[in-house]
Amino acid sequence: MSPTLSAALEGLGKIAFIWGVVLAAMLPNLIWMERRVAGLIQDRPGPNRVGPFGLFQALADVLKMFMKEDVTPLYADKLLHTVAPAIILIPALTTIAIVPLGAPITIAGRTIPLVVADVNIGVLYLLALTSVSVYGLIVGAWASNNKYSLLGGLRSGAQVISYELSMGLAAIATLMAAGSLRLTSVVEYQATGAFFGILPRWNCFSQPLGCIIFIIAAFAETNRVPFDLPEAEAELVAGYHTEYSGFRFGAFFMAEYLNLVASSMMMATLYFGGWSFPFLPHGGVAGAILSVVVFFAKTMCFIFLFMWVRWTLPRFRFDQLMDIGWKALLPLSLLNLLWTGALVLLKVI
Repeated sequence: MSPTLSAALEGLGKIAFIWGVVLAAMLPNLIWMERRVAGLIQDRPGPNRVGPFGLFQALADVLKMFMKEDVTPLYADKLLHTVAPAIILIPALTTIAIVPLGAPITIAGRTIPLVVADVNIGVLYLLALTSVSVYGLIVGAWASNNKYSLLGGLRSGAQVISYELSMGLAAIATLMAAGSLRLTSVVEYQATGAFFGILPRWNCFSQPLGCIIFIIAAFAETNRVPFDLPEAEAELVAGYHTEYSGFRFGAFFMAEYLNLVASSMMMATLYFGGWSFPFLPHGGVAGAILSVVVFFAKTMCFIFLFMWVRWTLPRFRFDQLMDIGWKALLPLSLLNLLWTGALVLLKVI
């Protein structure tokens, strides 16, 4: 088999694995998990009728969404109204391609990195894709020819601009420590050595401020409570997707959960050691499988955090959201950058 064909088959296998795990396994269960977490926090059962423990409720919801009538408003821009869900869905799907899911695995003398695209501009690629996804919201909002939708789209654009700067600066600090833009290098840096000889070399210990900033900015980038101003049902009915139904509404819904998964993966990768964990072996096939389990366990912890916050905190007013982004997070992210630069200069990290 030629090296080119072998590399192509390897890439297709990785893509199939990610789509199988994320789309077929995780997404339906995340819908069930969110509703069960809501029931737990609100002291009620949650979905428990369809299937054992309500596990098939998500499948029933998906089936209902496919069967619902897909309505296009009379005065909407039909082309853009149709294309907008794809604009937001595609970046959400491709973001996961640069995330290392586990330690490299060696099979028949061939070392296979468990990442679809180990590009040397990993974080820049991530920030570029998150910038593109907001266009799907704005296009869909404008194409709907609805004032509530348009206000939601404008809010989304302002929100992304406000919080992407802080998120980018927080991510840059982790790259300074690792000395590379590759996410695999960031994880390998955290997997070796120790911080002050005691703690794991995870960036959350050396850059706690940057970690908190990145998590807050991730909440804002994914339009999750308390930053869900673009859809604020109490004010804007449903915001940018007010005029969407059926499969196209389902695409927006799916993109939200994909962004949730991608953001959780990035938090685990940049600040919590990625697939690494102290005292766990990473060599061989068993070690590689164990590293994948560790990575997805960390990812699920952050997904649970997103859901916990949704049913715990109230929504910010829009002026409060802007103040937090520009007056609090941006100066603090610059301070974190100086702190990290000092640690690198003094060779503490």
